[in-house]
Amino acid sequence: MTEVGTTIAREEAKFIPATMKRVQHIEHAYECTVCKKDTTQKAQIKRGKAPQTAIQRSIAGPTVLAKLIYDKFIQYLPLYRQVKEWERYGLLTNDKNLSNWVIRAAEDWLQPIYDLMKQVLTAKSVLHVDETYAQIINRSDGKSGQSNAYNWVCRSVPSQGPIIVLFKSALSRSRAVLEDLIAGFKGTVICDGYSAYGHLPDVQFANCWAHTRRYWLKADSKNGRIGVDYCDRLYQIERKIKHLSPEERQQIRQEKSKPIVDEFFAWIDRSPFFGKNALAKAAEYTLSRAEGLKAFLDDGHLEIDNNLAENAIRPNVIGRKNWLFSVSEAGAKANAICLSLAETVKANGIDFYQYLVKLLTELPTLPIHQQSDLLHNYMPWSENIQATCAK
Repeated sequence: MTEVGTTIAREEAKFIPATMKRVQHIEHAYECTVCKKDTTQKAQIKRGKAPQTAIQRSIAGPTVLAKLIYDKFIQYLPLYRQVKEWERYGLLTNDKNLSNWVIRAAEDWLQPIYDLMKQVLTAKSVLHVDETYAQIINRSDGKSGQSNAYNWVCRSVPSQGPIIVLFKSALSRSRAVLEDLIAGFKGTVICDGYSAYGHLPDVQFANCWAHTRRYWLKADSKNGRIGVDYCDRLYQIERKIKHLSPEERQQIRQEKSKPIVDEFFAWIDRSPFFGKNALAKAAEYTLSRAEGLKAFLDDGHLEIDNNLAENAIRPNVIGRKNWLFSVSEAGAKANAICLSLAETVKANGIDFYQYLVKLLTELPTLPIHQQSDLLHNYMPWSENIQATCAK
């Protein structure tokens, strides 16, 4: 028989498991044989220096740390469940070791990136802010580990450059936390109706129409449906103008959205909504935040709601169901730093694992604490990172 042709019968996916390797960094020492023979001169010996590692005297290299952080903050895999996977690859460890590695890597090498991200973020003029509860077992304020701690999130808007998402762990939900989170910021914060959002110098607050709509939706009645209809009419306009420039959005909002908003508030003023029922609560919520709800009409950079922040905080909520809690405040802070980088990197089209490998390989060899300008080359939107770590 003689072959007369071939046909691809089928294709299948083949999985090749990862392998764990022991890598030894060897420093070579050299001496000058001429100087050694000359008894009048001191022997000349020079030794090569191995590159600095992310964690001194630790077996965890950049790729191990990168996978560890990636699996926790992108795959939402808690550390105690990662232990068995690392053992399968041949690395014997425990969840305490893994936790210490995450904290050290975050504090030493990811924190400088986080701080620069915060500096760039607070220089903008519009921010989305939201918060959600968390749990920290060992608290410094003396409260029980069952008490609520909080994770705050701050996000930039698409019309003002690269997206930045910043998380902050805190023991409370007080205004002092918000002041620290956006310290130095001058502009407008888009938020929900929580009382901590207000009365900050150089900061204006825009309220969320999605929250307002939910209140009217809960008032399951004829008037409740009228309130929802007003909100829906505004959203119909927003869907049509979301891709326009801020200036064009502002112009259309003044022409089409403003009459609807004015009519909505006039209708509430005319209607006798009293008592403690859902309808009265919806009316009170809307009227008490009238100024903040109208803010989007005068600035095309503002979104109509705070959904960007709520979407940004969702990974924290998903992770919380798996991680359950942080043992220490240091661990909670490391979580906030890693989540900030993970979500910012995703928003800028970067592969988080490759990004972590690059940071944890190169930053330990650079004088970033003496020359902080070097960090600009490692921002997720920089040419350097876009060229080497893009998906």
